[in-house]
Amino acid sequence: MSPAPRRPLTVDRITDAALQVVATEGYDALTIRRVAAVLGTGPSSLYAHIVNKDDIDDLLVGRLCAQVVLPEPDPATWRTQILDVYAQIRDQYLAYPGVSRAALGMVPTNLAALRVREGLFAILRAGGIEPRTAAWALDALSLYVSAYALEQSLVRQRREHPDDEWVVGRDELLSRFAALPAETFPHTRRHAAELTSGSGHDRFEFTLGLMLGNLG
Repeated sequence: MSPAPRRPLTVDRITDAALQVVATEGYDALTIRRVAAVLGTGPSSLYAHIVNKDDIDDLLVGRLCAQVVLPEPDPATWRTQILDVYAQIRDQYLAYPGVSRAALGMVPTNLAALRVREGLFAILRAGGIEPRTAAWALDALSLYVSAYALEQSLVRQRREHPDDEWVVGRDELLSRFAALPAETFPHTRRHAAELTSGSGHDRFEFTLGLMLGNLG
């Protein structure tokens, strides 16, 4: 009986394998060699479809952006629309630990990523934001969303290792703040509840709200 024919290597299969590596092992494990191993081939086979790991990063961001639903820009609700789209991007990043690093410091060239950026830009313009202000705002908002997702992934990763003492819960933080010298840390002690309040997503929406509130 002859062996089954090997499936041809494609960009989609490379992207699938890269996402599998990130989902199961984290972004730090993502290398061309590791992706090739998941595909059951050698690293040299991938170079017919990609140039380097930056290409894989671009494919990853593009695949996640392809899942984002863009609304028809509405001048009356443009801030809410921006928050919703960025919340979708945040959730896509959080599903793959550390993958938002792929978006940091990278100018998107993938058509799916460019589609999302075009949609976000259109929403800001519908809100009456001048083109340069809208462009710079997108950079700032995107940077925050990527950094937020990366921080959440790092915290989740370190919580899996109990010896990493810096990752503590709210009750422990309140206890530590209460033990601080009152003469040196009067505000921290007095407002410990406020300093530790809110979930990560609460603070995410608050921060984007602050940024959007200064536009228009």
